[in-house]
Amino acid sequence: MAFNFGATAGAGTANPTGAFGGFGTTATTAAPAFSFSAPTNTGTSGLFGATQNKGFGFGTSFGTGTATGLGSGLGTGLGFGGFGTQQQQTTLGSSLFSQPAQTPAQSNQLINTASALSAPTLLGDERDAILAKWNQLQAFWGTGKGYFNNNIAPVEFTQENPFCRFKAVGYSLKPNNKDEDGFVVLVFNRKETDIRSQQQQLVESLHKILGGNQTLTVNVEGVKTMPDDQTEVIIYVVERSPNGTSRRVPATTLYAHFEQANIKTSLQQLGVSLSMARTELSPAQVKQLLQNPPAGVDPIIWEQAKVDNPDSDKLIPVPMVGFKELLRRLKVQDQMTKQHQTRLDIISEDISELQKNQTTTMAKIAQYKRKLMALSHRTLQVLIKQESQRKSGYAIQADEEQLRVQLDTIQCELNAPTQFKGRLNELMSQIRMQNHFGAVRAEERYYIDADLLREIKQHLKQQQEGLSHLISIIKDDLEDIKLIEHGLNESIPIRGGVFS
Repeated sequence: MAFNFGATAGAGTANPTGAFGGFGTTATTAAPAFSFSAPTNTGTSGLFGATQNKGFGFGTSFGTGTATGLGSGLGTGLGFGGFGTQQQQTTLGSSLFSQPAQTPAQSNQLINTASALSAPTLLGDERDAILAKWNQLQAFWGTGKGYFNNNIAPVEFTQENPFCRFKAVGYSLKPNNKDEDGFVVLVFNRKETDIRSQQQQLVESLHKILGGNQTLTVNVEGVKTMPDDQTEVIIYVVERSPNGTSRRVPATTLYAHFEQANIKTSLQQLGVSLSMARTELSPAQVKQLLQNPPAGVDPIIWEQAKVDNPDSDKLIPVPMVGFKELLRRLKVQDQMTKQHQTRLDIISEDISELQKNQTTTMAKIAQYKRKLMALSHRTLQVLIKQESQRKSGYAIQADEEQLRVQLDTIQCELNAPTQFKGRLNELMSQIRMQNHFGAVRAEERYYIDADLLREIKQHLKQQQEGLSHLISIIKDDLEDIKLIEHGLNESIPIRGGVFS
């Protein structure tokens, strides 16, 4: 008997080809690995009519777990789903803020799972024990089918099953934007450079999607790059009334309008793969979220994650299921690290430039101080001369006499041997001595008397002549030696002939 343990492949939906510049490229979006809720939409009246019932889930933009002081916003973070990602299908069958009672189908699912993992009766022999271990391995891995009975369909193992081991709990930053801010996030399957180069066309296209109403203005709050060549664009819409006042369209209202079937199709033609409202959670939502562990997560692990939360006021625990989700969070973290490094480099360049400016400024300040001192002395000299000419011919007045007495007293103190006069004289003598030594070192040269220089030249000339005479004698001696050697060489063969 043959049977298959393979895993079923996930289905994706292809976006239609767009007609807006570079934003209409075909893209494929797969269903999320898991979701906490399956929000439902109600009808709307008018362009921004009745607000739809907005669900809550962790999607691709639930914060990055880091501060967003670099203009990057909270979106496209390390979360799972998004606050208001109603376009994504739920895969758990349970709402985020409600844990309904188990249905008979769910009870049968649990019984079948337990049978597949512990006591399969497919083959009726010892091979069932091997099959049970195989089913346990598939359940731990979170993929495949568990066969356990010939008459019952196999159990589908997903990563959300409670036996899957590849799970962890991380933390994401809570959004702090209010509904009145009107921020809505649109994720495009385009690079950031393409979005920025065609930003004006994007704004015009979104305005047309909103009906082309002249009282509405589409504004871009920020553009942020995301992994896998995606870009997050945060927009808000301002509505002007006939009396001249203006207000921002609430985020939930704008998001509800974007979730209409025809509007969503138009957004997909622009290359939008995901849209969500950027709004903060109410205390009741946060409380209920923390009280109900996500499907497949052990309540004990969930409670421990709440205890280990480093900042419960700003961060919220979120599950990480499977390697794909872990890889996505790693990519987002790397992207945020690169943005932080870029910002640090910019700050470092600014600091270096400020240091150069500070050095230049300090030099200018010192120069201006010297000029100020010189001008002060010149001004004082002018005032002295002017005052002397003005008081010429007048008798010394009482205040001038008092000033003269004070100056005499100061002069006496300065001239006292044990006071400032002695110290000043000592400093002046040291300064003169240093100046004298410095001048001597700078101008130090040697001089020779003319007669002595002439005697030295005569002596060197005689030495040179003696060396020349000695060299000539040596040359003559060498010639004599060569002649003797030649004579000896000629006499040796003659003597040999005589003796033979």
